[in-house]
Amino acid sequence: MTVLQPLPDFDVEAIRADFPILTKQVHGAPLTFLDSGASAQKPRQVLDAIRHMYEQDYANVHRGAYWLSEAATAAYEASRETVRAFLNARSEREIIYTGNATGAINLVARSFGELLRPGDEIVITEMEHHSNIVPWQMLRDRAGLVLKACPVLADGSLDRDAMRALITEKTKLVALTHVSNVLGTVNPVAEIGQWAHAVGAKILVDGSQAVQHMPVDVQALDCDFYVFTGHKLYGPTGIGVLYGREAVLDAMPPFLGGGDMISSVSIAKSTWADLPAKFEAGTPPIVQAVGLAAAIDYVTGIGLERIAAHEHRLLNLAMQRLSAVDGLTLVGTAPGKASVVSFTMQAAHPHDIATVIDRYGVCVRAGHHCAEPLMTRLGIAGTARASFGMYNTPEEVERLASALERVNRLFG
Repeated sequence: MTVLQPLPDFDVEAIRADFPILTKQVHGAPLTFLDSGASAQKPRQVLDAIRHMYEQDYANVHRGAYWLSEAATAAYEASRETVRAFLNARSEREIIYTGNATGAINLVARSFGELLRPGDEIVITEMEHHSNIVPWQMLRDRAGLVLKACPVLADGSLDRDAMRALITEKTKLVALTHVSNVLGTVNPVAEIGQWAHAVGAKILVDGSQAVQHMPVDVQALDCDFYVFTGHKLYGPTGIGVLYGREAVLDAMPPFLGGGDMISSVSIAKSTWADLPAKFEAGTPPIVQAVGLAAAIDYVTGIGLERIAAHEHRLLNLAMQRLSAVDGLTLVGTAPGKASVVSFTMQAAHPHDIATVIDRYGVCVRAGHHCAEPLMTRLGIAGTARASFGMYNTPEEVERLASALERVNRLFG
């Protein structure tokens, strides 16, 4: 067993103490939660912020002429500034709240899609989550567009030459993931954005697997849209974020109609509110926004660079340790990847792997991970996937490896 000395400025045990669920026993074994890529656990600071909002400051926002509504509105809008600063967006007007990242992508597909014409082209990649494939297929079929996909190389990296060739004068949008949820591959989104902008196209980046692992600066990336979801960033479910360049959002028609997104309504016609309200119809995710802000404050207080350094050490240890397990094949070995380890085993199907190691308290994801085109490209039905967060430890990597060796003994 390889022993990693702790980073001098990163106290993982102090971080773990903030997550009540990590003290849990599963089947008589310590909980080893290695599925943060699906949804991260929540620190006490986030839980406290949510509880306080419901217990002390809850009311509907933007509409009440009384103190409690004003307090709720102030907390809700303060969270938007927290998100703006987190992404280094230029203005709070560029931060739109949605129900999740899927909702944010669908908003762009429905609204920005209204500006596209038959024959226009959208470029995606073979490594996309279904949420960044299906909305574009629906738009293609509805509007007569052309959808192209950039291939993935054997190590899980993007074929950059192919991507550059796919982006032409007909391209109107490039939509790709910042970090693959299966492979951990970190895509060169800033460079691809330059290629897109050179032909007048826009770029949408799915940051659902990125914002919890690395600092993200949307101005430095020069992207037109950036989306992420709260629950993978140690925040609550039920909230996603769409960053959009203000000029682009201004040109887009509203997606949903109803309260709060209007300036005026008559039976004859309606006019729209200014950004960001234009895209936030109905009662918004008030408490979830407060919880998301608490999660952002938590991770930024620790420091994303420090989190990334800790996670990369775990990643390197896991890839080294799992490579020594008989019959195990790592899937996705691109340089500079994020802390996701997907693998297959000769002895067992991914679902059997996950079921067996659960008996030892180890939680991993198994299946196609909402990335069926990628699995087809790789020639496999699915993988088991361990995804690491800031609260994971070298000891948990060893528990994973030991449990996988038990899988070999059981099925071998």
